[in-house]
Amino acid sequence: MAIITALSTWLIPCFLLIVLSVASWKRIPAYELFVEGGKEGVKMAFSLLPFLVGMIVSISILRSSGAIDAIINLISPVLMAIGVPPEIVPLAFVRPISGTAALGITTELISTHGPDSFIGRLASTMQGSMDTTLYILTVYFGAVGIKKMKYALKVGLLADLVGIITSILIVKMVFG
Repeated sequence: MAIITALSTWLIPCFLLIVLSVASWKRIPAYELFVEGGKEGVKMAFSLLPFLVGMIVSISILRSSGAIDAIINLISPVLMAIGVPPEIVPLAFVRPISGTAALGITTELISTHGPDSFIGRLASTMQGSMDTTLYILTVYFGAVGIKKMKYALKVGLLADLVGIITSILIVKMVFG
């Protein structure tokens, strides 16, 4: 444990020292390049701001409108018939949109049902089996100016669906 603590304490300063030493040895203006990278980072952040605001507003509208609750009520009988708890549906909908919101839902499910419950295990497995597809497409495609993303969106959402189904099957097989 002491080795890990020492390694984590000294790893970044040593890395910076190595980078600065190599830059100095090769006569590269490290500080000027660092400042230029910072400028590009700020420009990138401002260019992504409209995409992020749009996504956050969309998530708020979806949650506030009660659309998620209506969908849960609509598909609850089918989910119960196949042994899937309806409480997990908000996580399945929100995870492709926002990792932070999904983590909040997962935390709430685990607090309510317990970490060793079927719902707690399923929420944890789904959290790790899916990605924030819409967030990734919005940020990364927006950063490089790609406007046509329909195929990437289809594949990403299909991967999320596979993650949901696989999570349910694995948790049922292992803990069911």
